[in-house]
Amino acid sequence: MKLSLALTLFASISLAAPTAVTAADIGPRPAWLVSQMEDGPLKDKLQACLGNPVQPTLFSIAHRGAPLQFPEHTEEGYRAAAIMGAGIQECDVTFTADKELVCRHSQNDLHTTTNILATDLAGKCTRGFTPASGDQPASAECRTSDLTLAEFKKLRGKMDSANKKAETVEAYLNGTAPWRTELYGAAGTLLTHKESIALFKDLGAKFTPELKAPKVAMPHDGLSQQDYAQKLIDEYKEAGIPPEDVFAQSFNLQDVLYWIENEPEFGKQAVYLDARRDLNPLDPSTFSPSMEELKKMGVNYIAPPLFVLVTLEDGKFVPSPYAVEARKAGLDLITWTLERSGPLNSGGGWYYQSIGDAIDSDGKMLEVIDVLAQEVGVRGIFSDWPATTSFYASCMGLN
Repeated sequence: MKLSLALTLFASISLAAPTAVTAADIGPRPAWLVSQMEDGPLKDKLQACLGNPVQPTLFSIAHRGAPLQFPEHTEEGYRAAAIMGAGIQECDVTFTADKELVCRHSQNDLHTTTNILATDLAGKCTRGFTPASGDQPASAECRTSDLTLAEFKKLRGKMDSANKKAETVEAYLNGTAPWRTELYGAAGTLLTHKESIALFKDLGAKFTPELKAPKVAMPHDGLSQQDYAQKLIDEYKEAGIPPEDVFAQSFNLQDVLYWIENEPEFGKQAVYLDARRDLNPLDPSTFSPSMEELKKMGVNYIAPPLFVLVTLEDGKFVPSPYAVEARKAGLDLITWTLERSGPLNSGGGWYYQSIGDAIDSDGKMLEVIDVLAQEVGVRGIFSDWPATTSFYASCMGLN
């Protein structure tokens, strides 16, 4: 699909009349990543697939939409992810002052992901803008729970960033990393959770909502944590979405266990996002609860960051003991997050920390994907730019 046709497709679909994506447009990035790879069989295989048709795939999970270039959790970012072949889309779920569910990565990120500080609603923020002064960085804190749903919907999404050295609101809002872009960043359309369900359904994608940890004390104004977890599921039931199309997620194991007990049809695909700080992925004795114990609790899907699943052996990427133990226990694996680290010419940062010594170019990303898919056996990978995972899955014949 040529770029002009892709842009026409993007412009032609609206929230009122969505269009399912049946053929992906992956653009030039996958070819560029292949060009950065070291010569070898994997590069030859991927190179031979360049230019071939790519279909939407469940292996390709859109992380907050397509935030490498589009404001996260916005209609525009989700549409871009669908065009790139993401078969599963994510709405991170939090709530407003009137307890309506909306798509935001955190309950307290409006000051970095929207234009709130430049609007009349800035006065409703938990903490307004404070300019940088001496050693004190600029700061603010604006929560979805500071606003009603009607007020939330007045905001526009922007690229997630803040200039901590700023002395003005305008400068504070202009902190986007140089390897991202502001080309599409001026007018992101914010969505409720219900609107995301309708959009993803009509785009032909499945759903992976994440119940975000509240920043307000729970229960909040009569809303308990269990009420919150139930409300998320209820909105899929009200929309008539089959449970097998929903992969509800939480970093809070108790949320996952709640779904398993109270909504078993949804609970069987609930995803435990594993970011335990006391866990050493090389030492199974630190896995508490163990993989076997999680499985006995009814957990079927577990999703750690990608560095937990791979390690280095004689300079090569190999599955970690964590990955081996999870598969041995019968747990399905998902991982996060590709293309969130910027250029990979100096170790890759946090997401690649277990293999950073061997990460020296962006071409290594495809090698990591290959090990995750072929040796670790992950079911899907979250990415900030789903074209990459869509291309790999299509080339390798993955679902």
